[in-house]
Amino acid sequence: MSSHFAKQVFPRRNRGATPRGALFIYQPAYLGIDTRGKAVYLPLMYRNVLLGGEPGSGKSVALGNIVSHAALCTDVDLVLIDGKLVELLPYAPVAKEFVGNNINQALKVLRGLQAEMDARYLHLARTGAKKITSKDEFRATLLAIDELAYFSVTVGTPEQQKEFVTLVRDLVARGRAAGIIVVAATQRPSADIVPTSLRDLFSYRIAFRCTTDSSSDIILGTGWAKEGYSAKQISPDALGIGLLLAEGGIPRRFKTAFLTDLHVTKLVRRAAYFRRAAA
Repeated sequence: MSSHFAKQVFPRRNRGATPRGALFIYQPAYLGIDTRGKAVYLPLMYRNVLLGGEPGSGKSVALGNIVSHAALCTDVDLVLIDGKLVELLPYAPVAKEFVGNNINQALKVLRGLQAEMDARYLHLARTGAKKITSKDEFRATLLAIDELAYFSVTVGTPEQQKEFVTLVRDLVARGRAAGIIVVAATQRPSADIVPTSLRDLFSYRIAFRCTTDSSSDIILGTGWAKEGYSAKQISPDALGIGLLLAEGGIPRRFKTAFLTDLHVTKLVRRAAYFRRAAA
């Protein structure tokens, strides 16, 4: 490693100071650019994000961008659940918890997050506050789930699948004020995987190319396809193109930024340094 590169990846810092270049979870994450060439940012704190689209449409890339931003933040813990194992595995070195395709372990981690969430609400009740802030003793937590369908309808017993969905729904419903951010992705947008009761809890939704208007509506919300906002209209060759729906807004077409495997490797190395230095 050259000395110039070393200075960029591992900059000098004063003892006790925040590492130069580190991010914070209260800063929005960069997703890409819209049709006018303007940068698209996604606020994460006190938000939840749902991503969906057919395989190869750019869903996992967008999820990686969000996790990459959180990895560079020194004030958030990463909890990663990856049904495909390989998509989020590169971020395992900087994650507090990493679960592969093991539903028993996934349920154990989700139960632990639920217990942590309950403890945080007890803290809020005692202090009279409405939500966790940077001044509290609790760190933010970002839970990223890649391939929701794997755990909700594919592996495990029906009881385990039901518990998984119930736990995720509870974390999405109550986790925002407790500083727990849920980002979930699926390549099979259907009503059995993303029921309306779960989808409507996500404040931000991103739909990449889908095979039908109904699949697009399952991610964005019923009726958007009739209004002309359907991910089915995205060309199969338009990789990384998606529709971003923010709470209270209308779907916004954008192209997600792309990180190569080498980019991710360097980024995780930098994130590991930031986290060691900030500890």
